[in-house]
Amino acid sequence: MTGKVLADMLYALGVLSMFLLLGVYIRAKVPLFQKTFIPASVIGGFILLILGPIGLGWLPIPKEWLKLYALIPGILIVPVVASVPLGLKLNAQDKTLRGVIPLFCIGTAVAMAQFALGFGTHIAFKDSFDFYPTFGWELGLGYVGGHGTAGLLGNMLQGMNLGFWETAQGVAVTTATFGLVGGIIIGMILINIAARKGFTETLQKPGDIPHSFKVGYEKDITKQPSMGRETTLSSSIDAYAFHVAIIMAVCAMAYAALGAVKGANIPVLKDISIWAYCIVIMFIVWWGICKLKIDYLVDGKVKSKVSGSLTEFAVVAAIGSMPVHAVMTYIVPILVMCVLGYILTMGMLWVLCKKLLRSYWFEQMISVFGMSTGVFLTGVLLLRICDPDFESPVLANYSLAYTLCSVTYFALLALFLTTLLEGGIVSAFYLAIGTTVVPLIAAFVTSRLFVGKA
Repeated sequence: MTGKVLADMLYALGVLSMFLLLGVYIRAKVPLFQKTFIPASVIGGFILLILGPIGLGWLPIPKEWLKLYALIPGILIVPVVASVPLGLKLNAQDKTLRGVIPLFCIGTAVAMAQFALGFGTHIAFKDSFDFYPTFGWELGLGYVGGHGTAGLLGNMLQGMNLGFWETAQGVAVTTATFGLVGGIIIGMILINIAARKGFTETLQKPGDIPHSFKVGYEKDITKQPSMGRETTLSSSIDAYAFHVAIIMAVCAMAYAALGAVKGANIPVLKDISIWAYCIVIMFIVWWGICKLKIDYLVDGKVKSKVSGSLTEFAVVAAIGSMPVHAVMTYIVPILVMCVLGYILTMGMLWVLCKKLLRSYWFEQMISVFGMSTGVFLTGVLLLRICDPDFESPVLANYSLAYTLCSVTYFALLALFLTTLLEGGIVSAFYLAIGTTVVPLIAAFVTSRLFVGKA
């Protein structure tokens, strides 16, 4: 690799950054994007897609850059997934955790049901469309996983040398966009209905959303939130760099472990994706940090900022390089499963949360609905409309449930991919049904144990 290649990569990333900043500016100025709370990374990515070579061709962006942009999400998602166990603190004896378990089971059941619906759509339309083997998986990946997980899908398929990885990544970006926009709009409608029906504990009528939430920044310095604790002093190492170093070191160990496994030609293990190794090794590293009693050096908020920063660039790159023509080939089944996905997600959460969660059932439902159609912050946004000052315990419950759901979700992805490629779409459909039923039963049991009769 020459210096010119590195300079071209830096140039390409600089242009990507310009579109991310352009998305920030447009979000702050255009009321439509403020009302729908579209993230700056999504706005910037679609502008790049529309104006670039894939769209109108007004921007002289080299094709090599588009190839780089298509690869970036799959690379950046590795440290994002690796960071999930870092800072995780769970105590089975904690009463708060016990109250979270039913919500976690409900969220997991909904995520698995989305996979089942996607696979069912594949089966229903397979005689009319020439689907690639994993089509339909993108509904759950886009709705629960979000735009960043589209890169994870691309990484997994590309690592197995499957030629359709770029199309699958594009379809996942499409479902993620539908989920994010539709989830916020439907969430707003549900909140208005719940407020009028008296289902909300603290909200009598939906109030005005803070202007800072709409434009995406806070002018008042005294009200700007902290990014986290400075667990290390800059005289030694910057705290942000310290967290990045831990995450990247784990990624290096994961690549080394995968390389050793492939070199030894160990069955099954050699076919597991790199991100799965990252999660396992990070659990071990975090366990070691806790055993050494130096866990005070890790701050969850700083860790989240590291993964959030990487995700922003992954989203811009994934959308900007989306193969529109290939995705449009499947637009009919995509629209069908996205619309049915709204109905399934909303229906399951409404019924289950109302039946199984005693207090603040709607607030818990709407936060998990935001997570199940968008990202973690979508759930926080919808919850804040119901509980403006976060006076209820829902935010803490939702945050813990989200963490547990994320670990379980990522752990099951490899199983789904193996089933899809070796057993076919029907086997994957039955697997999704099974992984939906198990947490559903667990939700009813744990609700009776920890919450009591509805």
